[in-house]
Amino acid sequence: MGWIDRLKEGLGKTRKGVQRSLMQLMGRGLDPEVLEEVEASLLGADVGVRTTDRLVERLRETAGGDPRESIQELQSAMADILASVESKPMEELIRTGPKPFVILAVGVNGVGKTTSMAKLAGRLRKQGLTPLLVAADTFRAAAIEQLEVWGQRIGADVIKHRQGADPSAVVFDGLAAAKARGVDVMLIDTAGRLHTKVNLMDELKKMKRVLDREYPGAPHEVLLTLDGTIGQNALTQAKQFHEAIGVTGLVLTKLDGTAKGGVVVAIAEELTIPVRLIGIGEQEEDLQDFHAQAFAEALLEVHPS
Repeated sequence: MGWIDRLKEGLGKTRKGVQRSLMQLMGRGLDPEVLEEVEASLLGADVGVRTTDRLVERLRETAGGDPRESIQELQSAMADILASVESKPMEELIRTGPKPFVILAVGVNGVGKTTSMAKLAGRLRKQGLTPLLVAADTFRAAAIEQLEVWGQRIGADVIKHRQGADPSAVVFDGLAAAKARGVDVMLIDTAGRLHTKVNLMDELKKMKRVLDREYPGAPHEVLLTLDGTIGQNALTQAKQFHEAIGVTGLVLTKLDGTAKGGVVVAIAEELTIPVRLIGIGEQEEDLQDFHAQAFAEALLEVHPS
């Protein structure tokens, strides 16, 4: 199964409710009742109030026309919104950026941050780049071990300290190793933290200061991983992490099997942060670069009966 097919399959639950209302549109046209159903289904998919209003308004503008063209217009409108957060592929960002290119991975507990960074490192290695993983989550021994297992699996070195060590000291040593070994990209895994915990956010700020002091301009990417199953809460997390440390890119995980995949559209509408990667499964190849048009089509695909 190709990536686009897996994306469509992964967004199946999200699409189901929206699809039902769009099929009504195909059968009855743009009457007010159908428009209300489309609006409710978009809100149910966590597309967000502001975005839903814009999309439904675009539908109203096509009233009286071919319903199929209205659906295409809806896809186009959604793709336009998503295009504002579409970015260059990570490989291109790294190849055209400083060497080593430093990525600081952040996020709350349980969002798939560690596995996403390891999968990204594996992808980059297959593309001919040399990654270095840095285990700066020193609160949990399991987190260090998890990164080591991934490092062995994908053939990437891992810089670590003992459990309980100062994360900034691990980052310092990781940067020294990255420079000495001439790696292309350094991926720093940090402890999952609630966005409301000031002391833990201060720890991230300290890591950023250490990086910038030792390597002016680093980190070159602050990559926030968000759980796509939590809908609007993901948007709240993104805003608060961004205010605290300046997020430069997003990873949306667990989009397979969720009914809330429309949050990607809400994030595009509310924030100006690029969506770098989306995850729609457990396999390494299920973490892919984000593409606006493909996502819009997967979310709104309708098969006339």
